[in-house]
Amino acid sequence: MTAPRWIVLVLALGLAAFAVFRLEADKRGILQSPLTVGTTPATVYQREGAGPAPVVVIAHGFAGSRPLMQSFALTLAQAGYIAVSFDFMGHGRNPVPMSGDVTSIDGTTTLLMDELARVADVALALPGSDGRLALLGHSMASDIVVRQAVRDPRVGAVVAISMFSLAVTPDEPSNLLVVTGQWEAMLAEEAEKALRLADPSAGLGDTTGDPGQGTGRRAVLAPNVEHVGVLYSPVTLEESRAWLDSAFGRTNTGPVTERGGWVALLIVSVVALAWPLSGLLRPLRADTRPQDIPLGQFLLACLVPAIITPLVLWPLPTSFLPVLVADYLALHFALQGALALLLLARIGAVRVDLGSLLLAIPVALFGIALFGGMLDRYVASFFPTPERFVIIAAMACGAVPYMLADATLTQGGQASFWRVLLVRTVALASLGAAVALDFEGLLFLIIILPVILLFFILFGTVGGWVGRATWRPAAGGIGLGLFLAWALGVTFPLFAG
Repeated sequence: MTAPRWIVLVLALGLAAFAVFRLEADKRGILQSPLTVGTTPATVYQREGAGPAPVVVIAHGFAGSRPLMQSFALTLAQAGYIAVSFDFMGHGRNPVPMSGDVTSIDGTTTLLMDELARVADVALALPGSDGRLALLGHSMASDIVVRQAVRDPRVGAVVAISMFSLAVTPDEPSNLLVVTGQWEAMLAEEAEKALRLADPSAGLGDTTGDPGQGTGRRAVLAPNVEHVGVLYSPVTLEESRAWLDSAFGRTNTGPVTERGGWVALLIVSVVALAWPLSGLLRPLRADTRPQDIPLGQFLLACLVPAIITPLVLWPLPTSFLPVLVADYLALHFALQGALALLLLARIGAVRVDLGSLLLAIPVALFGIALFGGMLDRYVASFFPTPERFVIIAAMACGAVPYMLADATLTQGGQASFWRVLLVRTVALASLGAAVALDFEGLLFLIIILPVILLFFILFGTVGGWVGRATWRPAAGGIGLGLFLAWALGVTFPLFAG
């Protein structure tokens, strides 16, 4: 391994270790206890030596899980509250799938409210609870906590993050704080609308009523963040803690748990490790470089499958997996990838040999074990319950040909930048076209588009490092296809219609 690769290896390991140290330091003095409510897995966060305190039940959004909400749990536990975070049915490590009609309030929404109520009942019975209750929810869960607060008179305060809920009225729920990211324009309008229901003259940043009397309402923007970044914003955390303090007559002035920067540093550091590690694969380099693809054949294989795929799948039934949206995604990936590979195979550009298959194994393990292990502890659940393995296998049938085609078109990272950019842009546009053709049926697919973009930015780069080191595009394509299948298979909610 060359000197620059050794330097990057040592630097990446050092930065990753420092990020882990800082993330673990946030947990000092906090007792984390597992809790199971029926089949719902939960975690209780309490400060060592804290006296009787209100309970705050924390609910994640669609395709989220407990680790994604850990900044709130740790911040509120440090402030003396008893924080209880849980995985909704179908999410994280909850083995029970979501069910019911996702478009009806009397369907899935009511089932999720009932699950939240069961968690709240058990949480209020925990040692140290003083009998007072608050609810905090993000995105999908913002509507759940609002509706449950209206239904449950025990709820003394609500924090709704990135909220959209038709259940908000001028008076209910009592003591409602809405926090929205500055870059969530539509949700910012909803936040202001909720505030003006209580006071038509109020604007973002204003407080109406009195939280101490149960009549408070406030809406604020967290600056320079979007739908996920809002969860790590210090403004969101400070506002949430201050709102609960106002509602329950408590005072906290210490720092909040800011984990976003350390999580980002850890992610970048782990990805950066792939560059020096890819240098270890050079002894297995192929005898010849990947074949140059003529411009006409490149454009044909890049554009035609991306255009045809959403049009072919649009009128077809695509619900065959017990998971929301991912079944369509598997079919989309499979068809687009297969069409592109057929066109590329006609000119002999697809090269899959034993060496590529063997090298795909460490690439997949790097993503699933190393990167995935980091995600599971600090970002979101990444290691599946047994029910998800069939979904991962189905996703692999689509993701592997899709990423193999991507790696072949980009020549394992050796194609010109404009070709790489076109391949990834067209891939995202094809998924966007699918959503446009069936907006109601594929609405939740919008959530995955930023994830695919992030995947291309981070792991498209990794695939390029592997391809340039080995001259085997298939190694990166197949390995990263398996990783993508795993990531999507553990993310989308299980669903039983």
